Amino acid sequence: MKQRYFIELAYNGTRFHGWQVQPNAKSVQESLEKALSTICRESIAVTGAGRTDTGVHASYFVAHFESEKTVLDHPDFTYKMNSFLGPDLVIFRISKVGPQAHARFDATSRTYHYFINQRKDPFARETSWYFTRPLDVHQMNVACAVLFDYIDFTSFSKLHTDVKTNNCQIYYARWVEKDQQLTFTIKADRFLRNMVRAIVGTMVEVGQGKLDIPGFRQVIEAKDRALAGASAPPQGLFLANIAYPEDVFQRMED
Repeated sequence: MKQRYFIELAYNGTRFHGWQVQPNAKSVQESLEKALSTICRESIAVTGAGRTDTGVHASYFVAHFESEKTVLDHPDFTYKMNSFLGPDLVIFRISKVGPQAHARFDATSRTYHYFINQRKDPFARETSWYFTRPLDVHQMNVACAVLFDYIDFTSFSKLHTDVKTNNCQIYYARWVEKDQQLTFTIKADRFLRNMVRAIVGTMVEVGQGKLDIPGFRQVIEAKDRALAGASAPPQGLFLANIAYPEDVFQRMED
């Protein structure tokens, strides 16, 4: 009988073509499946908590897989995985879970960070958006407060996706400025494809004075992606946390 596991990980998305397996392109999912299948000596499929696009990072990500082998009986299993995966992908922990536990469907919230640098920094080139024009962070935070008045974010969704609803419940949204770096944090029960980058791109228009707050409301209410701002570049976006009910995890030490 196969045992299901949750695997907690992080990755630098610069050299990956997103999470999902794609033909003729390196993905995080493919890399994990190859490593697990090789080490466990069986064909293993991995299901992620969501999908990230090309160039987007994850400082925390969760996926699940099943194996006939009792992988946690081998204390060096995580070490072997990390040696196999290379420098852009790291495994933090692998935990036994129940047979119905699901990395995507059991998640109760997700948190993203988006980073904008307003000074040139060669060490942040792959992990932030270098944007030199002045931004009114106060107005951008006024726009954040507007998000809580809505649940339908069609205007910030990639077109022609296969989701059944564009409704999302946003729990937190805030810009913080420090040392010429702006950090946007947003937490919600779910996110649409390209949603965070579309929100950031539109808020940057607010910050430049190109779009006022009533106009920002109109963008959301129109439910039309063409009216929102251009998507912010992928390299500034990080999936930072995924929350689960406490009873989902059966920790390695249990």
